[in-house]
Formats: sequence, C-alpha cells, structure tokens
Amino acid sequence: MNAGSPELSIVIPSFNEEMRLPATLARIASYIKASGRKTEVIVVDDGSSDGTARVAESFRGKIEDIRVVPNGQNRGKGYSVRRGSLEARGEIVLFTDADLSAPIEEADKLLAELGGYDLAIGSRAVNRGLIEVHESMFREFAGIIFNRIVRVILRLPFVDTQCGFKAFRREKCQIIFEQQTIERFGFDPELLYLARHHGRCAGATGQSEAELQRDSLGYSSLPLRREFSRLAMMTWLLTSAISHHRRMYDGRMQQAKTMSGGRLR
Repeated sequence: MNAGSPELSIVIPSFNEEMRLPATLARIASYIKASGRKTEVIVVDDGSSDGTARVAESFRGKIEDIRVVPNGQNRGKGYSVRRGSLEARGEIVLFTDADLSAPIEEADKLLAELGGYDLAIGSRAVNRGLIEVHESMFREFAGIIFNRIVRVILRLPFVDTQCGFKAFRREKCQIIFEQQTIERFGFDPELLYLARHHGRCAGATGQSEAELQRDSLGYSSLPLRREFSRLAMMTWLLTSAISHHRRMYDGRMQQAKTMSGGRLR
C-alpha cells in the first residue's frame, strides 16, 4: 500500500438517499475520527433524482476524503457496489447500506473478523435474537428461503449471504468485482461464489462471519405481490450467472489442455 493510500474505503451505494444520507455520513465522520484510521468514503450515486449527490458533496468539510461517483442512470445496487469497489484505493474495501442498517460502529467487529482472511461478511443469522429492527415477516421469510436455495446451489458455507455489510482485501479481491455480472438484486451470492472459486474465501483460509445487531432494510421496500417475482428472478439470475462463470472456466481449462497437448490434469 502506498503511503498516501487510505487503509479503508467505505463504499455506499445510494439511490434517492437525500433524506437518510445526512445522518449516515455524520455517523461515518464520527466513526472515522474515533478510529484514527485513514479512510476514504465513496458515495455511488445510482441515478438519483433527488439531492443525493449534493448532500454527499456537502460533507467534504467533515470527511477529509469523500468522493461522489455518479452512475448517470439507475444501474442497480450490484453495479454500484462493483463500481465503488473498483474505484476504491484502500487496502480494505467495506460496503454498507445507505441507511446504516448495520451500524458503522460494527465495522471494527467486521475488520477484526477479517484477520488474515481475504473476505469477511456480516451476518444477521448467527444470532437473530440480536436483531433490533426487522423487515416485514414475509420479506424475512423470503430472504431465508433464498439464502437456503443459494447455499444448496452454490455449496456456500455462509449462514447469511445477503447482508449488505462486507469487507474485502482490495488487491486480492479485485478479480471478483471485475468478473461480477449481476447488477441488481442477487449480486452478493455471486461475489461469494467468485471469491471461493478464486480461492479467496475457501475453507480455513478465507471465510469469516461477524454477527450484527440490526436487519438490513435493503435498497428499497417492495410491495408484497412483487416479492414473489423478485425471489424467483434473483434465483434465475444467480443460476444463469454461475452457469456463465462455469462455462468460461471450462472453456479456459479446455484451451489450456489443448495448448499443452492434452497433458493437463
């Protein structure tokens, strides 16, 4: 890491967050000051139609290193997380929701869990009794069902794949953001799949979960009738993305085998 580079990059995907960002950025500013850690904050404005960018810019005097990265149009939370993570300069990249559904003060717990790993993820499922703010009963149920489907399809060991509070070692994990294809809901499991595929969070060398005390409210709240279709769409998108990655990997392996005269094992 260069002497002038931040230790931590906090990425905040934001879509029409004019009302919630002031409190969020004020808490982050206090956290940065208390931690003494050189930190940059990247607010990714995902095509907002309100004053999201203006509010973020107004914190330049309170947060020494803050940037607003505009998408130009609404591309989705997955795209915004990817863009912010690829724009980051910190040794560690942490992304969090704009409503701080996982309190920023929990970042120390997450970073401590990171330890010698390449990736650490927050978990609301380690002890759900700690959750102080819940989503609707159906949305929580849908999230649990989706998480179980994901764990079966991808054979991931994580208890909670969807929590919007994750930390990565930037250089080690850059490749997973470069290969990420899902731009909206369902991008988290794809990141975890890619991380494990590239040996970034497999077995004893790369997975860690820290329990959190609030539930994530997500990018937006959807009407009940749309939750069913969203759950189905997320599953389909994830399955399609993983099939794509597997085809690409098999193709590279076949090409390498051909070039080596069939000696590759």
